[in-house]
Amino acid sequence: METTYYTLATKNNFNTSLRHFYKVNEVVDDIERRRNLADVINVQLDADEVVKDQVLPIVGAVIRDKFEYIYDSFNIPDTITEFGKIAEETRKWTALDILLVYFNPNGEVLLINPKNPDHWERARELSRDQLAVIYVKHLKAERDPKIEKDAVKAVQEMLVGKDVFINPDFVDQTVQPKVEAPRPAAAPAAGAAPQAGAKPALPGGKKRMTPKYGVTVSNELFHNGNVEAWKKIVESYQTKFSDCKVNIFFEGELINDINSLFKWGKVKHGDSIFFQVMGENIQGVSKLQKYLYEGASQRFEQFLKIGVGRVLNLF
Repeated sequence: METTYYTLATKNNFNTSLRHFYKVNEVVDDIERRRNLADVINVQLDADEVVKDQVLPIVGAVIRDKFEYIYDSFNIPDTITEFGKIAEETRKWTALDILLVYFNPNGEVLLINPKNPDHWERARELSRDQLAVIYVKHLKAERDPKIEKDAVKAVQEMLVGKDVFINPDFVDQTVQPKVEAPRPAAAPAAGAAPQAGAKPALPGGKKRMTPKYGVTVSNELFHNGNVEAWKKIVESYQTKFSDCKVNIFFEGELINDINSLFKWGKVKHGDSIFFQVMGENIQGVSKLQKYLYEGASQRFEQFLKIGVGRVLNLF
């Protein structure tokens, strides 16, 4: 007797499955825009928009089955704690999307974009004998499985500390490598001396704070149109979630007035702008990141089609 759909017989299970299907479709859109799955999912985990047991099913459905990334699994031969060289090298591989799925000793699954230093900090270390799976996709229109397999092997060898031969086909010469800005420190309040480890806080009750998330500028320049789009996106978010505040960072500095920084020519294609959300009940962070990404692209005009004095209804 077929039992495939029995779990959907209750309203709760049906709704849970439906939300997961919507999330998978949303992630597919992100991957088609060449966003890395680890960048997408880690933001949503931090904002409680995805739960941990959704992670592997999303990897399987999206990365392995739909987009058919080449992959290989292996056990970490020795504990690894230094990842700077791996992040520095893989950032140059602009022709490839790479995802590392790591199973830590506590049974947790961690998604790592090896090009993103923040993800290595989340993992802290890769422990000896633990399972890791490396997924790679060649981003050229005509995918080359040999290049993908070579990249998987190269990542494995870097993880065990070997010097590797880098295939020049790993690099798309038409794309500038993304350079991650240093993790920004929060600016102290006016008139106050900065303290080691101090975190910015809003007045009032107990506040939560997300990590700082990077948004890459894909427009040729972050010009006045992009500026206005970001202002309207942030206004929409803070109107919907009135107890939350969005902070913007660039080159390690907290930007109090967006206009004071985003002048024509200052922020260019490939630069990373960071944002952080603070509040008592943080929601909608993944949507905020998605809209800010759109606002930093050539598609910024979609956020400007609204009457004067009106607020966008995005969230």
